Amino acid sequence: MAGLRFTDLQSRPMEFLDFTSLTLDEFQQLVPPFETTFHARMAAWRMDGKPRTARRFTVYENCPLRTPEDRLLFILVYLKTYALQVVHGRLFGMVQGKANQWIHVLLPALLAALRALGDAPARSLTALAQRLGVSEADAATVVTPQAEEATPVATTPATAPTSPPGSFSFRTWDCTTGGKRVQGFVPRRALLSRHAPHAPKLCTQVDHHDSTASAPHRGLRRDS
Repeated sequence: MAGLRFTDLQSRPMEFLDFTSLTLDEFQQLVPPFETTFHARMAAWRMDGKPRTARRFTVYENCPLRTPEDRLLFILVYLKTYALQVVHGRLFGMVQGKANQWIHVLLPALLAALRALGDAPARSLTALAQRLGVSEADAATVVTPQAEEATPVATTPATAPTSPPGSFSFRTWDCTTGGKRVQGFVPRRALLSRHAPHAPKLCTQVDHHDSTASAPHRGLRRDS
């Protein structure tokens, strides 16, 4: 099944930016190092995550991500949108199982490429300080948020006010099967007409010892 390709977005730079958070120029700069790390990984590992021991990796004609641009677009869109794998696979013309395999293959390749370029996210304060060329104390001022103003706390009144229309309230009723009291969560003033109280209907008295008595629940006479 056909899916999204790089050529579909190449002529629409603003839409491409929305899909990937990268401009076309930034994307093209990332393609060569990404493809290098991708092939380096595929030389040692198979698509199913097992070590490669026989044939070398080859891009087949029916591969859903045939070009380096399509592979990079696939993983960047996934990181940007973080959709369900079944949805992401449908977007790129593959089933969920194949999308899962490609995600697990391309994520490490992208991280390795970003590390080679020096653009991988810093995972510690020490790494951030080294990247910025400053001390850890100075780096801490970059990541430590300023103290927010204290939010005033409303005091709880001694007696709870009456619930306004549209709020919820608990109501109790007798359970007909177990004889227990149970609670229901019902919108106040939102009962439907069929839930409103009504007068019980009169039942026809039947003498079960009279063989000629009618059976209203069947519409027949017992002697018929």
